[in-house]
Amino acid sequence: MLKHLFLLLTLSLGLIGYSQEKVTLSGIVSDANNNETLIGVSVYIAELNIGTYTNEYGFYSLTLPTGNYTVKVSYVGFETISNPLEISQNTKKNFSLNESKLELKEVVITEDSYKTNIKKPEMSVNKLAISTIKQMPVLMGEVDVIKSLLFLPGVTNAGEGQSGFNVRGGGADQNLVLLDEATLYNTSHVFGLFSVFNADAIKDLKLYKGGIPARFGGRAASVLDVYQKDGNSNKFSINGGIGLISSRLLAEGPIVKDKGSFLIAGRGSYAHLFLKLTDNENSAYFYDLNTKLNYKFNENNNVYLSGYFGRDIFNLNDSFRNTYGNSTLNMRWNHLFSDKLFSNLSLIYSNYFYGLELDFIGFNWESTIQNYNLKYDFKYYASEKTKFNFGVNVTKYDINPGTIEPLDENSSINFRQLDKKYAFENGIYADIEYNLTDKISVMAGLRFSNFYRVGASTINYYENNQPVLYDEALKIYEKATPTSTRYFGSNDKIADYANFEPRFTFSYEIDENQSIKAGYNRMVQYMQLISNTQSPTPLDVWTPSDNYIKPQLADQVAVGYFKNFKEGKYTLELETYYKKVQNRIDYIDGADLIANEAIEQVILNGRMRSYGLEMMVRKNEGTLNGWVSYTLSRSEQQTPGRTPTEIGINNGNWYRSAYDKTHNLAVTGNYKLNNKWSFGASFTLQSGQPVTYPTGKYVFQGVTVPSYNSRNEDRLPAYHRMDISATLTPKKYENRKFKGEWVFGIYNVYSRYNAASITFRQNSETGANEAVKLSIFGIVPSVSYNFKF
Repeated sequence: MLKHLFLLLTLSLGLIGYSQEKVTLSGIVSDANNNETLIGVSVYIAELNIGTYTNEYGFYSLTLPTGNYTVKVSYVGFETISNPLEISQNTKKNFSLNESKLELKEVVITEDSYKTNIKKPEMSVNKLAISTIKQMPVLMGEVDVIKSLLFLPGVTNAGEGQSGFNVRGGGADQNLVLLDEATLYNTSHVFGLFSVFNADAIKDLKLYKGGIPARFGGRAASVLDVYQKDGNSNKFSINGGIGLISSRLLAEGPIVKDKGSFLIAGRGSYAHLFLKLTDNENSAYFYDLNTKLNYKFNENNNVYLSGYFGRDIFNLNDSFRNTYGNSTLNMRWNHLFSDKLFSNLSLIYSNYFYGLELDFIGFNWESTIQNYNLKYDFKYYASEKTKFNFGVNVTKYDINPGTIEPLDENSSINFRQLDKKYAFENGIYADIEYNLTDKISVMAGLRFSNFYRVGASTINYYENNQPVLYDEALKIYEKATPTSTRYFGSNDKIADYANFEPRFTFSYEIDENQSIKAGYNRMVQYMQLISNTQSPTPLDVWTPSDNYIKPQLADQVAVGYFKNFKEGKYTLELETYYKKVQNRIDYIDGADLIANEAIEQVILNGRMRSYGLEMMVRKNEGTLNGWVSYTLSRSEQQTPGRTPTEIGINNGNWYRSAYDKTHNLAVTGNYKLNNKWSFGASFTLQSGQPVTYPTGKYVFQGVTVPSYNSRNEDRLPAYHRMDISATLTPKKYENRKFKGEWVFGIYNVYSRYNAASITFRQNSETGANEAVKLSIFGIVPSVSYNFKF
């Protein structure tokens, strides 16, 4: 079964023999200020017109003939180094980059990094610098990594105040979100108003919408790969900020100078404290903690220990208490076997907890999903033309869908434990990046994944293996009654799946400033989110694929055109894509998902498709920079009948998915007036969320019942909003170690009351039917103070 994978390995080993006739230049690129390794730095040999990028740990390797060369090292926001080197043997050379001194009219982004991007066989990928994210206007002054993604082409969410994000028409559950390689199952605080990422602690993030490397698996739409800072190994420093609803503080410094460092960052909200001043006992707040330790034993061995812990807590009148959040822990070992072979071994733990305590009903509800992940990844720099990646990972899932416990012994509610679910997901992968000619580059990869749903669990069996029945007379779907059950003991196999996931990207360089790229990838998602809401909620429960819930299979093709104008001052990215997804879960009318131990009785396996055109124009340099993105797209779902007599969902016709946004325009920019003042602005305009409005009503036994036609046939009104911000850096801080800045912002400048939902009711006074619009925010001013020393 793995012959294709071994064929890639054999090809790469053959290329290794060719590369041994040359010498290797390798090393680490870091920030001169704090020794923080830098991801995605361009290392370019001008005389040979070859280059590479540093990996996730700042390592690079180039194979080249002996000789005298000029090595150019460039990275966004840092000064470019041009270093002459005489290379006569294998050479290790580390580089330290200094941050750009942002004078007025200075070039902020160097052209070399964008010239290399034209050639690289990578597409459908967006990378945002944390410095850029911090300049974007935000709600209540709270810098938000997730909300910044919504200004990229192909990325939307379910609306204002909604959690998660949607990529190219996919659901939020189809996104793999990683923080230092650990999976996050819920990315929001306060039910979606803010994200779990503390921007002060983040070093790098990259969003893969397509062209996804073979090392990633487990989701059908995208990968958001986020890395925390390592910590300053040069000197101790503190930075933080004070805002209207939350504050944050980060401390970092050396454990052993230039060898090891620590980082700890905390953030918490305190808006609930103002309620206490009015004798209001209600509270709603969040807090999170980021930590990281790293130590360099020698040139070939580094170890890292990183973690995240976050919680949201809601307490209403001491009768309703809701707590939820993520916990992660990752221990990593970087080892350099040679100047060409780099490895990373990771042991990862991730946990998502949800708790609900209802005094007025008398019970406590708790649910969790935990995973334990072992990853071993290798990168081999075979030659100046060839890079080879391969690795394995094993993941174990422990899922507790719900534990219901009475709050006192006199309660009428009995203790109930929903069946816990266990599964294993394994993957082995290899991919190769190869320059066929000076103009043609390819990246080809193959991932083999398998999945086992195991006991201990009780499984229902149904007549004709159909847990959902169809009533032809009433033309409705209803639950089937199990004909038998079977208990599977611990680690007994309940169901298993295996899939090959090929990936391929092709790049043709028309000239040094423009290229055409095309790609295909298949992704398989074995873990499914059980939710029929438009955006994830804290209560949503994940479940593994089994006899009835099939894994989602996503196939995507994309073609793009990329161009740099005026030596990289402006860039154009234009992509079109088509994606189809098999086995997308759909729900029968009236599906009850809460504490449902037989979830297979209310779901059907359907399919999705999405297609669109994305455009992004960026201005990269000067006092005014930013971008304009526009997406024209369609996202649809279909669940046909299983037999010729069944009507399926929506009469078996394609209908708009909950994530369909036909038009999505986003504009963001910032302007540096002088060393004291800078300004930011953003504007977004997008089609309204698909909804299903009632088309009529009827009275049954004295009860008025609304009637509906097709699913998602209507839309909410179009959504649009403008935000602005101004940053003041007082001159008195210019020559001091302590530096501060004031950030003033206005969210929703013209106070547009966008519709979060529209409900219909009968006016109690007139008896007339009326529509009621719910809006979350009008205009929201904010001010925050940031500092560092």
